[in-house]
Amino acid sequence: MLRNKSSCSKIAMRLKVLRPEEVVRSTSCEPPVAMPATQEWIGLQEGKTLNCPDLQYAVKMSEIEPTVSWYYVNPDKSECSQYPFWNNDREQRGTSLQFYTMLTPYQGLYFCTVRYQRRGRMLHFTRSIKVSGIYPEWVSKVPTILYPTKHKIFSVRTNSDERLTCRGLLPLILHNSSRKIWWTVDGNTVVELNNHRFSQKNSIVKEDFGDLTMESVLVIEDFQSEDLKREFNCSVWNKQGFLTRRAQLKEDVSLPTVELGCGLGITLVLMLLLFVVYHVFWLELLLLYRSWFGTDERHTDDKEFDVYISYARNSEEEQFVLSTLRSVLENVLGYSVCIFDRDSLPGGNLSESILHSMKRSRRLLFVLSPDFLAEKSFSLLECRLGLHLQHGHQAPIIAVVHRSISKLPCVEVAQLHQASICTVTWRGSQSEPQRSRFWLRLRLALPVRPLALGRRLIDSTSSHSDLAALALQRAQRIRNQNPRGNSKSSHTSRRTSANQSHRDRKTPPRGRGCVRRDEGLQHSRQCSGCTGFMGQVEDRRLELRVQTEMQQVLCDRTDTVSETDPTLIPDHAHKTHNPNPSPNPTHKRINPASSSDPALSRRHQELHGGNSIHEQEVVSYRTSVEIISMEKREGLKLKMLPTPPPKENPV
Repeated sequence: MLRNKSSCSKIAMRLKVLRPEEVVRSTSCEPPVAMPATQEWIGLQEGKTLNCPDLQYAVKMSEIEPTVSWYYVNPDKSECSQYPFWNNDREQRGTSLQFYTMLTPYQGLYFCTVRYQRRGRMLHFTRSIKVSGIYPEWVSKVPTILYPTKHKIFSVRTNSDERLTCRGLLPLILHNSSRKIWWTVDGNTVVELNNHRFSQKNSIVKEDFGDLTMESVLVIEDFQSEDLKREFNCSVWNKQGFLTRRAQLKEDVSLPTVELGCGLGITLVLMLLLFVVYHVFWLELLLLYRSWFGTDERHTDDKEFDVYISYARNSEEEQFVLSTLRSVLENVLGYSVCIFDRDSLPGGNLSESILHSMKRSRRLLFVLSPDFLAEKSFSLLECRLGLHLQHGHQAPIIAVVHRSISKLPCVEVAQLHQASICTVTWRGSQSEPQRSRFWLRLRLALPVRPLALGRRLIDSTSSHSDLAALALQRAQRIRNQNPRGNSKSSHTSRRTSANQSHRDRKTPPRGRGCVRRDEGLQHSRQCSGCTGFMGQVEDRRLELRVQTEMQQVLCDRTDTVSETDPTLIPDHAHKTHNPNPSPNPTHKRINPASSSDPALSRRHQELHGGNSIHEQEVVSYRTSVEIISMEKREGLKLKMLPTPPPKENPV
């Protein structure tokens, strides 16, 4: 405003504040711009004429015809050029810029600088135009809903915040660029619904040649079960059309993620622990499984021994076999062991005797050493006979490497490696503990001994005399509990002491070798002095009861005779605890009734007349044996030896 006393002049100017993203920064070639850029859309493969904005005001104010200069800057502002451009698709005609064919490289900023004269002065201003290509008009401009699809189902959870997303494609239409996307709840927009639990957020996801991909998110706070009955619709609109789609909701049952995670973690830890335990204790686990679920071979075959041991006859091998291997197998593990030098009868054909002993055994155990395969040795003969049986599938072979034989040139070395079902190496003091891997692997190759039978009344070293001793001990406990049986306790103790005196005796060596047995500890199923073999007993309870009664009566009678005459020593107690028969050929049977000694005859009559005294003992013995038989009812076979009649020393 200019004012003096005579006049006042006013000039009005428009002021517009630009946002930072609206400011057009000047480059090296175009002049600075004080106005935001205008938007111009040109269809691809189509033409259009660009006019410089605000040129009409310069025409009105200019005293001469204004001039216009055009500049082009590509979208990344790496190139700036002034008309004329490098091609003929864009041409300046007067003050306008003519596009004959719109292409994608022609998109960018175009600047126009207008110069005009007013009151003798040259003035100028610059405007910018943002040129963008769009799909031509012949392409469909109808809006579409990209998400959710027709078969989409939203999973929602009650008492939680849920988000329903809608995405639509809204094409640009020239002369009317209005387009929108929104949600409706039961036919009302979020604004019309006026519920604070529902809100909507719109955003532009992508712009491609004027077409917008817009997204609208409906936020539902504290979703309730009654909201499942509401109708949620997503809608898109532009000048060319309108489209709506309903969102399908389904309540999602919440999974206990914490519990599932803890369960999965515990399961993984347990699996890892089981893997470690199996990796460390796999031998013990296999033995335990075999003991519970394995089949006892004593029930399926008629063989007498569990294992036949073959070894080289020298001091070192004999010391290992007799003091270590045999002792553990018989006394600790409970297997019946056949050693040819100990358990064979003298005389006869040697090869046939060895073959017969091997056929009576379930396993053949070879203690390998360089002396084992020595030429013309006894062990070499056993080796060849064992390989012959193994080829006929009559007995598996177990190899125990006491000393290495890998460097021996004989053929039997390779045959043993191929025929052995298990090869175990003795490592000296490291293998001596019974829990060492040597004994565990050896037990895996030996026959099964079930754990489900509990206490084994019949093991590999038991005989009929062992059963009788167990029956006597059981009957003695029953009599001790009976107050009326106190008078019989002294009689039983005397019989036990007599048996103990015979058990302490050392038996002379027998068989082919010079092997001594331990004192009263090793008992084989059938020794060389036994008179016969009964076989398998079908009715075990009846046979065991009869045998025990007979043995008790005979034992009582011989005890009575021994009390009368100290020189008469009954051999029945000796037979009960010593499997080897007495080698004394002078022992003869004596009939007390026909004896010339009147005291002995009188004693015999007292025994026959006192049946009532022994009747209670027989009944108690029968009861104890029946209890033992009931414990063995689960399919356990008994191989029993007949009890020979008692022998008495000559008076």
